[in-house]
Amino acid sequence: MANEIDFHEALLNTWKTNNRTTIFLIERLPADLWNEKIPGQPRRTVGMIASHIHNSRCSWIKSIGKEQTVKTPARVDLYRAGRNEVVAALSRSSQAMLKLFSASIDNGGKLPSKPAWLNFPNDVAHFLAYFVAHEGHHRGQIIMLARLLNHRLPREVTDGMWQWNTRLREAK
Repeated sequence: MANEIDFHEALLNTWKTNNRTTIFLIERLPADLWNEKIPGQPRRTVGMIASHIHNSRCSWIKSIGKEQTVKTPARVDLYRAGRNEVVAALSRSSQAMLKLFSASIDNGGKLPSKPAWLNFPNDVAHFLAYFVAHEGHHRGQIIMLARLLNHRLPREVTDGMWQWNTRLREAK
């Protein structure tokens, strides 16, 4: 059928769009916002939230990907990583995530391994949804913190995060 969707490609493109949206935001954060302390959590900074996104991916890749299936990228230092380092790290962890998604699809849609603590069904669609929600949560946190800390982001940034056709074209 001419109108059939290639679900493998659609799933991978969904991830690419999500990753590009995260990077799009981080690339456009004001430099002086990066080290701003989070109200109520003075030991955390906006940059640490961005670093956490990459490090979280690494933790999941390591626990679900099995090192022989997908090699885990190096984590970044939450306290010292700068914007450029985090953007580069997100690109590396995104590539590993794409391999993990592909391995899961090749495994009949099931994740390569299932840790006992897994808190969602053991399939690639739920895994993707979990990560899109996780990263969307942190993007929202960062935008809200920018406003709270008097670094309101321009509309082309906040609106640009919803231009998923554009973000996907950039990701390809």
